Amino acid sequence: MTNSFNDNPHRRLNILTGEWILVSPHRTKRPWQGKTEKSATTDLPVYDPSCYLCPTNERMGGEFNPSYEKPYSFVNDFSALLPNVKEESYKNGLLYAESESGICKVVCFSPNHSLTLPLMSVSEIGDVISLWQKEYKELGAVDGINHVQIFENKGGIMGCSNPHPHGQIWAQNKIPQEVHKKIGNLQTYWEKHGRSILEDYLEQELQLDERVIVENEHFVALIPYWAVWPYETMILPKRKLAHIGLLSESEKISYAEILKQLTIKYDNIFNTSFPYSAGIHQAPTDGKDHPEWHFHMSFYPPLLRSATVKKFMVGYEMFANPQRDITAEQAAETMKSLSNEHFSQLG
Repeated sequence: MTNSFNDNPHRRLNILTGEWILVSPHRTKRPWQGKTEKSATTDLPVYDPSCYLCPTNERMGGEFNPSYEKPYSFVNDFSALLPNVKEESYKNGLLYAESESGICKVVCFSPNHSLTLPLMSVSEIGDVISLWQKEYKELGAVDGINHVQIFENKGGIMGCSNPHPHGQIWAQNKIPQEVHKKIGNLQTYWEKHGRSILEDYLEQELQLDERVIVENEHFVALIPYWAVWPYETMILPKRKLAHIGLLSESEKISYAEILKQLTIKYDNIFNTSFPYSAGIHQAPTDGKDHPEWHFHMSFYPPLLRSATVKKFMVGYEMFANPQRDITAEQAAETMKSLSNEHFSQLG
């Protein structure tokens, strides 16, 4: 980056979606200002008898969880999508609607109520990835399921009402809007260059080494050049893989290792259990070949200057386009400098 761009307002292009973000680095020369207080935290028990995700407990829908010892998944008792919905559409002048069907599942990462990903072992995170792989394959094979979205909302600030470590999977008939945006750009680049756009992007990022946070044998975690959220990150496999089902055993371990390292660094920014929404974008399950796809996992955390100060998308961001003050390079420098040991285990 030139000094001019580092110091003055400019726009950056998201090569995956084709959308722009306004960057205003002159508004702050430091990663954050003001207070850096810890958030109020409560030590959680290993087992909570009132938690509807803990082993053997009754869920909100009346079913009982088994006495599971490894990651466990079940159909959401209050699913946003339902299977076997009759296909129909509606059009009345400028009013359009169409039916949508699918399957929603909950994935409990651990039977231990008190754990989050950064506090789990690499082996335990590997078990979560194995379950993600199984669900992607099995749900993607269901007739009429053309896309499988794996995601996690962590923290009450992200609307997560239960602290038990868990994520969700929504598998549906139609390919979602955010994925549609990426498909066009991925295909165009592949047809022109015969390579994934993320292959070439990752190669450039590794050469520049301005936004890379952690790297291991098979994976890289970095802050995207076009990041919107203050500490937004992306995890990419070095080998072009269309989906997580193609991971080798050693790649799966590397993926687990980098997930642990990255989430530890998140918690260490403000010495708190760092909230975020994270999701994996991978090839649709529509039965077509997708050589253009290079799966990636994105983290969108809202915290800005402290454990309690959140970045809001309001005003200009709602009516024009996203804007950020902390540059991707500043955020990467902050995260790279943090300890690889979780703050709760230091001193």
